[in-house]
Amino acid sequence: MAQEPGARSAELRQLMQSFIDERLAAKLEKLEPDDPKYQELQLQYQYENWIEDAARRVGQLQVVSHTLKATHPDAKGTSLFVSPDTLTAQPCGVGSHLLEKDYATDVVGNAAALDVYKFLKLEYQGKTLLARALEQDAALLAALNDDVLKAREWLDAFSSITDNKGDVRSSSRAKQIYWLTGDDPTQNDHFHLLSPLYPSSLVHRVYQHIQHDRFSEEAKAARQARRDNKASETGYADYPNLAVQKLGGTKPQNISQLNSERGGNNYLLCSLPPVWRSREQRPPLKTDSVFPRFVRSQQPRWLLVKLREFLLSNPPANVRTRTRVDAYIDALIDEMILFSAYFQQLEPGWSADPDCQLVEAEQLWLDPMRAAQDEDFAARRMAGEWVKEVQHRFANQINKALGKLPVGDGEHSEWMSRVHKKLNALREVLDD
Repeated sequence: MAQEPGARSAELRQLMQSFIDERLAAKLEKLEPDDPKYQELQLQYQYENWIEDAARRVGQLQVVSHTLKATHPDAKGTSLFVSPDTLTAQPCGVGSHLLEKDYATDVVGNAAALDVYKFLKLEYQGKTLLARALEQDAALLAALNDDVLKAREWLDAFSSITDNKGDVRSSSRAKQIYWLTGDDPTQNDHFHLLSPLYPSSLVHRVYQHIQHDRFSEEAKAARQARRDNKASETGYADYPNLAVQKLGGTKPQNISQLNSERGGNNYLLCSLPPVWRSREQRPPLKTDSVFPRFVRSQQPRWLLVKLREFLLSNPPANVRTRTRVDAYIDALIDEMILFSAYFQQLEPGWSADPDCQLVEAEQLWLDPMRAAQDEDFAARRMAGEWVKEVQHRFANQINKALGKLPVGDGEHSEWMSRVHKKLNALREVLDD
């Protein structure tokens, strides 16, 4: 059953009165009743007095989505409110255009007036007072004051918080980017000067998402399940090398309201390139080939399993089959090149160790810098016969790893021909 308008107005009035009473109680608890300030606060926080003052002070605030002071706290310029649904979608980029309807708006202006914004964020039946003011809600109008003219004046004042204050202007302390729009970078008029603002609403959504992933009960339960080696319905996310940028120092409210709610904390995701980490490098001694070790490695072993499963499925002899086999062989060749790089970074000449039992072709392949200190080794490597030998050993090891396949001789010959075709590309790499 729909609630009577009068009942909604009464509940809205009670909501606003409770907010004011709570703020008054917080201030009075530090004062004695005979303190002159005690009586002054009681008068100031009477309902009509406080609302009248709030309607005046709301002009010192502006609701925004992009702020200027996050760039520099002393910047004097314009912050903007831009609804995400009015922004141009960027298919490959992350930006404010991706925010959904329930995004958080920020507020800038006089920090001493932020209590007015908190008042306007009070929710009644899932909708804030600000949203109701913007809609010129009749129930809120009736709740504000019995005098319709006074209530209308206050309602209009509160709804003006989304209006831009004055002309749009930037600041010399704002970030600036000279963007070439013409053909001649030596001409000043071939540039546009851009002044990017801080995407406060987007930053706040990212912050909430990361906070949930790091500290929510759901994430804690998922991590505990992993430690207990149990399944989790939700899983969890980690953010390695996460950095925190503090904005506003000890007064984050001077930057913006959302920045204050985050305690001035703004997360910065790591954008460093990955660091190559390899196990302790040891030469392959007391073995005649590195290929058995190669096919036992994690990624080559996985590729060989998938290739074997595909061939066991008896695929038709068509372009799709050949393309897929080529893709597996290409991936195995890439893995072999990475595998060889591991040994090629060892101290040059390691293959001359008496305990090195590798066949000569693999020594010439995996210890190339030995050629600089061993003329005979250099001459044999220059002759190039070892390249063909390495190709054959690679192909034989793949055949051995795949085992006997229940396919006809024709199919077997077909995919083997694909292997050898791909190995021609490998020869070019080995010859370098």
